Amino acid sequence: MVDYLKLMAVGYALTVLVETAVLGLGLSARHAPRVRVFAGLWLTACTYPVVWLVLPAFFADRTLYLIVAETFAPVAECVIFWAAFLRGQPANRAATARDGVAIALANLASFGVGELLKELEWWTA
Repeated sequence: MVDYLKLMAVGYALTVLVETAVLGLGLSARHAPRVRVFAGLWLTACTYPVVWLVLPAFFADRTLYLIVAETFAPVAECVIFWAAFLRGQPANRAATARDGVAIALANLASFGVGELLKELEWWTA
């Protein structure tokens, strides 16, 4: 279990690194740089434990697990982001859509990096 938690911590750091970079570039201009960095850390902190600790218990099949986990994470992060940063703000559909796309792309990027590292046998999760 300790090895799994160490692997999870390294994975979290890598995920935050990738996703924060994407959010830094992709979130709409209405968000200050500190919000972009905070979003990279916090959104992952909210969903990562579910993806690593909760969902695997429900899926023996890796493909089904990945479909559920990689759908859950960006959807949950979009909802959390909206509740924390957009609720009560003046409506701006284009900016909100951009934020959602940035969050989805950040998740896809971190998933892609993880899969690449697995393919290169640099990651064993």
